[in-house]
Amino acid sequence: MLKSKNRTNPFIGFAGNIGSGKTTFTTCLSDRQQWEPFYEPVAENPYLNDFYKDMTRWSFNLQIYFLHKRFRIHQEMSKINRGKVQDRTIYEDKEIFAKNLYDMGNMTERDWENYCGLFSTMEPFLQKPDLIIYLKTSTEILLSRIKKRNRDFEKSIDSEYLHKLNISYDKWIDN
Repeated sequence: MLKSKNRTNPFIGFAGNIGSGKTTFTTCLSDRQQWEPFYEPVAENPYLNDFYKDMTRWSFNLQIYFLHKRFRIHQEMSKINRGKVQDRTIYEDKEIFAKNLYDMGNMTERDWENYCGLFSTMEPFLQKPDLIIYLKTSTEILLSRIKKRNRDFEKSIDSEYLHKLNISYDKWIDN
């Protein structure tokens, strides 16, 4: 049961690693409840292919792209007066993906601080989800699902990268 003041028009966000089932659950929940779905801008992302080939070179560009697109999605969601479901929250961009890239040495301190500053500027304008549902998935299952969906840019995803993201998610959820 949703414990929120906003029972009529809730905002539900799914959180989870690459291949955890966020898009599938977003579609199922939005169809069932007749809520508006909002999907991660993956297919049209011009940085993903380059990023997976050279994370150090493209990490900042990729994270800025996602931050920009997700902030725009938040602006669109705020105009909708009905339930909303999002398949990745903007909070994961900063707390999981960008932080993990910085911690791994794939993003410079200068870029990390710039990214965090931009996020902090945007954050007061964000509608916070009423509920975030975390889809925890083992690295082995993630790799299997990623392989099955056969996206060209995901073929070179390293299992160690996914494992580190899982660790980051566990820490984030614990806090």
